[in-house]
Amino acid sequence: MRYKVIQPYSYVRFDKSEVKMSVELDVFVGNTTIMDKEVYQLWLNGYTVNDAVKVRIEGGVMEECEASAEVLLSDTMDQFRTFQMCERLLQNPAKLANQLLFQIPPDRQAMLIERYYAFDDDVVREVLGKKLSKGTKKDLDDVSAKTGITLKSCRRQFDNFKRVFKVVEELKGPLVENIKQHFLLPDQLARDYAAIVFFANNRFETGKKKLQYLTFQDFAFCAGQLINNWTVGAVDNMVEDMDVDLDKEFLQDLKDLKILITDKDLLDQHKSLVCVALRGKTKVFNEMEANFKNLSRGLVNIAAKLTNTKDVRDFFIDLVEKFIEPCKSDKWTATDVNLYLTHYTNSAHILDTFKHQNVWTREEECRGREKEKETDTPEESKAITGRKSTEEVTRPIV
Repeated sequence: MRYKVIQPYSYVRFDKSEVKMSVELDVFVGNTTIMDKEVYQLWLNGYTVNDAVKVRIEGGVMEECEASAEVLLSDTMDQFRTFQMCERLLQNPAKLANQLLFQIPPDRQAMLIERYYAFDDDVVREVLGKKLSKGTKKDLDDVSAKTGITLKSCRRQFDNFKRVFKVVEELKGPLVENIKQHFLLPDQLARDYAAIVFFANNRFETGKKKLQYLTFQDFAFCAGQLINNWTVGAVDNMVEDMDVDLDKEFLQDLKDLKILITDKDLLDQHKSLVCVALRGKTKVFNEMEANFKNLSRGLVNIAAKLTNTKDVRDFFIDLVEKFIEPCKSDKWTATDVNLYLTHYTNSAHILDTFKHQNVWTREEECRGREKEKETDTPEESKAITGRKSTEEVTRPIV
């Protein structure tokens, strides 16, 4: 609806005399707040108004809308101002649906929230496992330079990580559901935030050079498995920190596995059972047989030390150094790793010592995606020296 408003009493002073004049203004009144998705994304990406205008011009919006540069600048500035006014509501999404200032349809609200909390994998990879503190935030200049993401966008993403962490860290109930309920995020994005919260709480080391080949999604998969199988929430779904803290009782139980490598007879028996099951099923059987004891010691020692905070933080680097790298050097495929660990676990169930212990069940269900990377060359694509597609890979026990 369009109205013409006349302002009849505006005064201008000329040489001590006053001249009465009228000013005409065009006013547009509407119900729905206009928000352009592309402009919103430019704002989220940290562009200035002038830079956003340049991007829009290069995208051909002036020809499409038959608008002048001045109109485009005014429109961009107006929308940026609207987004800034909405930001306080986006930081508490539940309030967005109940406010009256902006008339925004539900589907558009969902889009605004999802995009506001979306993040760049390269950015989160740089802060994953670090304390979400002012000190880490000061390093965002380096993160911005390294990733090519604007500093403003990096700060928004970091503030979102920290906000979600603070809201859900003490809540009872499933972590993913709490995030979905309080921040109205879609399922996959909520699961990604759950992984960020989980890593920040347990301070897993992810920045070492040997771990750089792992992406955020690799770690997010591992976080999902650990949350589902190794936390207090795996056995009790209504306790505080249920999906944030590892189950200390379970970690203590893992020490019982030490007998697998300290008792020579048991070690030999376990090796014999595994090798019988593997014979004729893999091209690297000789390597598996020769390295069985070293690999078993590596896995069991990692598990037995997880009662120590430092060893929990080094969990992934220990897995890479003590298990994954030896497998890579012997040209194991992802299928070989899965086969080996499956029979390693199944054979342990047969041993009298572990027949009635459920520690194996929880350990078996926690599988590591870091063993599923494929190489750049076709010749090596079946070796565990690189990444494989999700359709091809299996997920070995970590």
